[in-house]
Amino acid sequence: MDWVKIIHILCVMGWMTSIFAVPRALIYWKREWDKLGEFGPLGDLTIRLYRFSAGLGVIALLTGLWLGAQWGWPAWVHLKLALVLALAAHYGWTGRLVLRARRGVFTESDRYLRIFNEISVFGAIAILWVVVVKPF
Repeated sequence: MDWVKIIHILCVMGWMTSIFAVPRALIYWKREWDKLGEFGPLGDLTIRLYRFSAGLGVIALLTGLWLGAQWGWPAWVHLKLALVLALAAHYGWTGRLVLRARRGVFTESDRYLRIFNEISVFGAIAILWVVVVKPF
């Protein structure tokens, strides 16, 4: 079970890196698009990061479900899973923004993207709190 925990933590770290980095990268991608008027290297990097981390997110979810089953599904795991699903919805929305950016559609302001980016930080803090404190 320790190896599953290690894999879970590593994949969560990779997925979270993308959750924090991709919205920020969209800000710089938007600036690059305004400057170049075309798809540049930052866009390619952002898309690759998003795709790679999607796989890490799936592995993190599967190993997390396996661990939850091994622990007998305590109540805190249900809360963690709900928070993870909310963060996954945020990640899905980020993917929507990436797909639109790929077509050169940047309707969100830098400020919107910065705030959008910070929402994921609160989600991560909530998940960490549940895992460490185990309130139920």
